[in-house]
Amino acid sequence: MVEEEYFATDHKKPIFVAATKQHVGKTSTSLALMSGLQKRFDKVGFMKPVGQVCLPVWEEDIKQEIQVDKDVVVMKQHFGLDPLPYRYMSPVLIPKGYTRNYLDGNIREDIHEELIRQAYDKISRATDVVLMEGTGHAAVGSIVGASNARVASWIGAEMVLVANGGLGSTFDELDLNKNLCDQHNVPIAGVIINKVIPDKLEQTRHYIGKALDTNWGVPLLGVVPDRPFLGCPALKDLERLFGCKLLSGKDKSLRHYTVRDLNLVATSLSVFLENLRIKPTRTLYVCHVSREDIILGFLAEYQRRKCRNEPFEAALIACGRTDRFSLDPQVLDMIEQTKKAPPIMRSPYTCREAMEMIHNYTPKLNMADSDRVSTTVNHYEPYIDFDLLLERTGNTPSDNNVKSAAAM
Repeated sequence: MVEEEYFATDHKKPIFVAATKQHVGKTSTSLALMSGLQKRFDKVGFMKPVGQVCLPVWEEDIKQEIQVDKDVVVMKQHFGLDPLPYRYMSPVLIPKGYTRNYLDGNIREDIHEELIRQAYDKISRATDVVLMEGTGHAAVGSIVGASNARVASWIGAEMVLVANGGLGSTFDELDLNKNLCDQHNVPIAGVIINKVIPDKLEQTRHYIGKALDTNWGVPLLGVVPDRPFLGCPALKDLERLFGCKLLSGKDKSLRHYTVRDLNLVATSLSVFLENLRIKPTRTLYVCHVSREDIILGFLAEYQRRKCRNEPFEAALIACGRTDRFSLDPQVLDMIEQTKKAPPIMRSPYTCREAMEMIHNYTPKLNMADSDRVSTTVNHYEPYIDFDLLLERTGNTPSDNNVKSAAAM
């Protein structure tokens, strides 16, 4: 299909999602918004105007590999946004070294606005409504003249702010971000509060809703209870975290483990085996790479459970500096020769470092972990008031673009 034929002529008002800080669930919220919008409109567009973490993708219509933001890949593949070209969904990227080049005058000051306006025009004319995901909080990108608030002002977007559960500190963070939006004349369509302790759901809804209405005249669009699973790293996440690969159990790389499932092995083999048999089957163990007895005992217990047809979902991380410690070649051979061996990972960090890294790690959504993406959408979507959001942003579906009742 020729590009000019595909892109229509209508112009819409976009919905721009920004967070109050890092790791508050902005991408999770955006996924749920996309799902809900697709149930209400025939054609929904998506953009991440400014991206940072890039992935290579193949752009079919120009027969070329390009770099785009990773969240764009998740959105496009999960929701089937195939007609929309990647290059318009992710028009500006800020990789390592970009900021210095910009400040040195090697990048035009107006290039970001130009690229984003052009991309939005293409996406907007092809769709009934456009969802935009910002990069972090409202001020991110300011150093290159492309903060979320400024980008939203360029294309006349309405802002949805996402914050974590709480009261005083939550509203303080929201207020800081709103102030920047006010400076750029960006209206706040509403607020979504995320990761709320379930027991405090109604309290948060009442008091944050009251504070928003009293101080800003802005509605609370949703209050989403916390679901710990969504913040649990999969083994594939830990591979990226440690910069290593599973030695075995590669088919279990998308298995998730919670921080409370983390267990440091500093005991004798007999005590370890006893713990292995009484602790929850999905436990993540950490030991030093020199503890060959623990590694072999772990393999032996897996074989014992397998013979008895009993569940075994544990994983083992063998830690230690690679310049000082190595895994015995015979032990490595046993791991590799064990048929369908359980997940064992060799981390180049000390046990203490590895455990601290896991405790402090917040896994990001990616297309490889489609179960987590689907779970995220299904968890968030019911807690968002889409009718109020569309009313606030002037994007109420018309007879021409609304989804049929059967489709919904």
